[in-house]
Amino acid sequence: MSDHQLVIAGLRAELGGVEVLHGVDLAVPGGEVHVLMGPNGSGKSTLAHALMGRPGTTVTGGSVTIDGRELLGLAPWERARAGLFLALQQPIEVPGVRLEALLAEAGAEDGGSSAPLHDRLVAEADAIGFDPRFLDRALNVDLSGGERKRNEVLQLGVLRPPFCVLDEIDSGLDVDALASVARRIERATKEWGMGVLAITHFRRLLVELRADAVHVLAGGRIVASGGPELADELDRSGYAAYGAA
Repeated sequence: MSDHQLVIAGLRAELGGVEVLHGVDLAVPGGEVHVLMGPNGSGKSTLAHALMGRPGTTVTGGSVTIDGRELLGLAPWERARAGLFLALQQPIEVPGVRLEALLAEAGAEDGGSSAPLHDRLVAEADAIGFDPRFLDRALNVDLSGGERKRNEVLQLGVLRPPFCVLDEIDSGLDVDALASVARRIERATKEWGMGVLAITHFRRLLVELRADAVHVLAGGRIVASGGPELADELDRSGYAAYGAA
């Protein structure tokens, strides 16, 4: 547990001129794992993009703070510097940019560890079963979807952000890969008190990743919150009770 807190209050956002988020309220304390579930089209990825300031997602109201510091209005890189990390649902290739160079530029070398950056990369790769040969490639070039997801978690482990948003980190990962990724994320909640907002469609993520709370997003709002048992209910009954088929 840490003293950090990510607070989302009354967040409203549009995509293509259509309001998708209609006032989202959510608080994630440091050291906790909060899982956000919901049907297709409920606004889960829009929420992730609004938090990180992705172009094309327009925030029209509310606030997003880390330890009281407002993130809305900051550029994406400034939000990252403030302590927010987004693991993308579909990580892209960046030809010509090596992973180690990217992380050095992102400030990993002053991230609180005395170990050389390359050594930390190798250690993180080993922890999640990421082939060390990929460390010398341009970012995500010629990697499978699952390896790209592991690469996101590797970067998270090196950068050690106070908070991370995992946008469907489980998609594209086989059972063994998901287990190793989940273990690394759980260790991060204890090692430096990282808070986690994990977005997913499926309960299978919670089989591997221990959740402190589960929230349901439907119709652009948080409509239910509870413990891991809420995910069991959704697995049995679906989202019909929350206005979605």
